[in-house]
Amino acid sequence: MSRLYTTMLPTKQLQEFSDLELAQALLERLGISPNDWHRLKSNRKARASEQIAAALVYLLKDEKEEAQQRLQQAVGWLDRSISAPPCPTHGTK
Repeated sequence: MSRLYTTMLPTKQLQEFSDLELAQALLERLGISPNDWHRLKSNRKARASEQIAAALVYLLKDEKEEAQQRLQQAVGWLDRSISAPPCPTHGTK
């Protein structure tokens, strides 16, 4: 297994936050902002990452159905079974 955690905060600092707070921070970091929508709308890694982070938030909130829907969306991005929807502000791709 490779070392994925070489630049992590010390565990003691991370323990100050709940699992939900950490998941919400991850979702905020990975979420696609309206300003980045056009640039990232078809980026499969970005879209899957956003959906997986959202699924984790829903799971920690005990909203299992929403979590499952987000995970299915993430898989769809990764296996290319879904693609970018039209722009939410003006309906074009």
